[in-house]
Amino acid sequence: MTSLAGLGPADLLDPDERTRRRVPSIPVLCGIPLVAVLFCALFSGWLVPDAARGDIYSARLPAGSPGHLFGTDQVGRDILQMSIAGARTAIIGPVVIALGSMLIGLLLGTLAGYRGGVVDLLLSKYADLLLALPSTLIALVVAGLVDGGYWATVAVLILLFSPTDIRMIRGATLSQATRPYIESARVLGLSSRRIMFRHLVPNVLNVALTTMLLNVAFALVSMSALSFLGLGIAPGQPDWGRQLSDGRDLLSINAAASIVPGVLLIVTATAINLLGDWWQERAGVEA
Repeated sequence: MTSLAGLGPADLLDPDERTRRRVPSIPVLCGIPLVAVLFCALFSGWLVPDAARGDIYSARLPAGSPGHLFGTDQVGRDILQMSIAGARTAIIGPVVIALGSMLIGLLLGTLAGYRGGVVDLLLSKYADLLLALPSTLIALVVAGLVDGGYWATVAVLILLFSPTDIRMIRGATLSQATRPYIESARVLGLSSRRIMFRHLVPNVLNVALTTMLLNVAFALVSMSALSFLGLGIAPGQPDWGRQLSDGRDLLSINAAASIVPGVLLIVTATAINLLGDWWQERAGVEA
């Protein structure tokens, strides 16, 4: 019989539990790159104020060149500086898209789930109609019609992302609307607006946060795809999607021009997705 004398509390844990304690948690693993990207997005103007300024005499330098860790592009702009500056457009737009679409989702989804009847039918059909539309194609058409404006593209994507949020919040509201605390609020004579936005909305915020995190990742990919196609971002402006497009002509000279922004996109989108999945499991949100 093995003696327990001399064993510490950690030794009495299940082996799987000890492994989980040694392995950094998902928030830590995802938070490190996300904090770094967010820092670059907020302070890129201070960190790399001249990122978009090129020097034709330093054009097409390969990675590892003196003073240029990842080389330069066709007009002599430093790839590292461009990637740092590109975090601003890569992150701010998707965050605004996720917040905007979630505000629409909270408003219309809560209204549909609580009111029911004709209101629910109309709002559900509206969401189904938008979901049936090819969102990327519509964003391409609208961005082309408004000369590829960045914020116009953001506004279009807010509208196109909102149906998913409406349906998620509607479902969460339906599950809460029959709870005793809602029935008690009705018996007390509280107004429908007070019940919806003071009692229902706080209880569906876990669903809203999970959906919003996932939407940031999807919006990041969508905005980068539009930038890659030459829409949303003006030529010459730092942006990861635009860098991917511009770097295609440099693959044989300086592959880092495409690899660096590509890796940043993958790491950022993956970290946001993992963080959303972690929060979904932690909060017990049903997909």
